[in-house]
Amino acid sequence: MKFFIVESAYAVSNFFFRYPTPGSLSYLWNFGVSSLGFLFIQIISGIFLSMHYIPSEESAFLSVEEIMRNISNGWFFRYVHSNGASFFFICVYIHVFRSIYYLTFVKPKQWVWYTGSAILILMIATAFTGYVLPWGQMSFWAATVITNLFSVIPFCGEEVVVWLWGDFGVSSSTLNRFYTIHFILPFIILALAALHIFILHKFGSSSKSGIIEKNDKTMFQPFYTFKDINFLIIIFIIFLIVVGFAPNYLSHPDNYIPADPLVTPAHIVPEWYFFAILCDVKVCSG
Repeated sequence: MKFFIVESAYAVSNFFFRYPTPGSLSYLWNFGVSSLGFLFIQIISGIFLSMHYIPSEESAFLSVEEIMRNISNGWFFRYVHSNGASFFFICVYIHVFRSIYYLTFVKPKQWVWYTGSAILILMIATAFTGYVLPWGQMSFWAATVITNLFSVIPFCGEEVVVWLWGDFGVSSSTLNRFYTIHFILPFIILALAALHIFILHKFGSSSKSGIIEKNDKTMFQPFYTFKDINFLIIIFIIFLIVVGFAPNYLSHPDNYIPADPLVTPAHIVPEWYFFAILCDVKVCSG
């Protein structure tokens, strides 16, 4: 048994840390591991927040305020989680754009691209369901607007919207569903991220030139692990500065107003990372 554990640990170490890597990778290649770091931050902070959150129309907004004001260090976990989503998307967007620019998704690495695309789609679903949970004005009306988009589905659109709501409007049933989905999806993303890394290491990393020479290889450990650690330290310092000194800079002030179905906000706008997705779709569609 001991021999099996030692051999397994050695095999995992070789696969993840001692595989040959192109020697010309820049810091743009560090945003992948940064994305993984923020995924862990989101999961850990989300678990702590879920211990005090109540998914109901009457208590959701108040439970968030309770976390912020009365739970020890609750404000820190709330701001880490809300700003962590923005930093997570920043790292993933740069990671995706780098892949597009350097054509690192071509055969035989197409499955790296497929798994990464699946991760991005699940991230969007996770972020949307999480944005609804604070149950502020923007949360409520964002849920109303986005879910109503499904009504354009031919023949069954209205039924799909009612099914998503779990009621005849955005209500406690919707909040419970979104809370469950928001809690489950990050663990699916984590599993896909492990598969993403496994496939990447199986076919090897790409290079800036797009040409990988056999004599232009170096071991991932210790060269790139040291580089990744340095980059993570820098980006986490920037992240903590935002959390400590400008925690609401990336959020909308209307979400600090309790949800009111009878009062429509002057401007219903998505979070910046959803707006970036819409811009990308518009550019790609011409």
